[in-house]
Amino acid sequence: MSSFALEKESPLAFLTNNAVAAALADTYISFQERRQALGLSNPGTVENIAREVQRDVFLNNYTFSGLRADLTKAFSIAPLFQVSHAFAMGSQGLPPYTFAALFGTNKIFMQGNVDNEGQLSGRFNYRWTPSFVTKTQIQVAPGNQAMAQFDNEYTGNDFTASIKALNPSYIDGGLTGIFIGSYLQSVTPSLALGLEAIWQRAALNEGPQTALSYSARYKGDDWIATAQLQAQGAISTSYWRKLTDKVEAGVDCNLQFAPGMPGGGLMGPGSRKEGVTTVGAKYDFRMSVFRAQVDSTGKLSCLLEKRVAPPVSMTFAADIDHFKQQAKVGVAVSIEAGGEELQEQQEMAGAAPPAQIPF
Repeated sequence: MSSFALEKESPLAFLTNNAVAAALADTYISFQERRQALGLSNPGTVENIAREVQRDVFLNNYTFSGLRADLTKAFSIAPLFQVSHAFAMGSQGLPPYTFAALFGTNKIFMQGNVDNEGQLSGRFNYRWTPSFVTKTQIQVAPGNQAMAQFDNEYTGNDFTASIKALNPSYIDGGLTGIFIGSYLQSVTPSLALGLEAIWQRAALNEGPQTALSYSARYKGDDWIATAQLQAQGAISTSYWRKLTDKVEAGVDCNLQFAPGMPGGGLMGPGSRKEGVTTVGAKYDFRMSVFRAQVDSTGKLSCLLEKRVAPPVSMTFAADIDHFKQQAKVGVAVSIEAGGEELQEQQEMAGAAPPAQIPF
C-alpha cells in the first residue's frame, strides 16, 4: 500500500476537488444572476451619502464674504485645459490672490493652486479602469505641516468601496496616520447599507484609535432619506425632496451625545446632548440659482448665482447670526474667456459623448 494505493486515490481526490470547485462556481454564478435580476444601481459613496442635501441644496460649499473676482481662461475642451486668477478682499477664508491651472482627460485629472502667501495645493487623479480611480491630494503651506491624502475608489454596478490614507508614515517600524475604509452596497432598488471604519495613530508613543460607523440610504420616487450612526454616539440624518422640476428642499439633523457619569451611558444622567438642525431650499431659474437655509442656532443664509451674459456670472451671498449679532455679505463676479477655436471645439464636442474626467 504505498505508491500504487496513492495513485489509485489521487483521481478520486481530483474529481472531488473539481466537484467542489464546480459547485462553488455554480453558486457564485447563480448569486450574480439573482443580483443582476434585482436591477440594483450604484448608491454612491459613504462620504457623499447625503450629497443631494449637503452639496446640492445647502450653500455651505458656496458661501463666502467680502469681494471676489474670478477670471478663467479656457484653452481647450478635449483635453480640458484652463487657468484661472482669483482675487479676494475682505474675506476671512480666501487669500487675496490665487492662481490655478487645470488639466483633464478621460484618464487623468490634474489641478494645482498657489496663492500669494506661498501655499501650494495639488490634485492628481488617475483612472486605471472604468471602475477604479486613484485620487491624490497634497497641500504645502509655509510654516505649517504638509498634508497628503491618497484615496483608492472602486465603483461597481451596485456598490462602492474605497480606502483612504491621510498623512501615512512608516518610521522606526511603526505606522502613523489616518486610514479610512468604507463600503456602501445596494440591498434593494431603494435601500443601500454601508460601513465606514477609521484607524488612526498620531505618534509612535501613542496607541491606535479605531472607530466604526454605520450608514443607510433610502431612495423613493422623488425623495431620499439617509442616516448615519457614528462613533461616540453621533447621529446624522438627512431628507431631500424634489418638490417641482425647479425646486428642491432638504433637512439635515446632527445630534451628538457625549457620555457623562460612569455607567450612565449616552442617554444616562450627566450626559451632554448637542444638536443642530438645518432646513434649506434651492430654486433653479432660467438664468440663476437661489439657495437659502436656516438652522437651529439662529443663522440664516442665502446665496444667489445669476448668469448675466454667457461669459459673465455674478454671485451674492449673505448670512446673519441672530444669537451672535453678526452679519456677513459677499459679492463675486466670474468671467470665463475663450477664443474662436474653443467655440469650434464646443460645437464639435456637442455631438460627441462627454469626457469622463476623474474629478
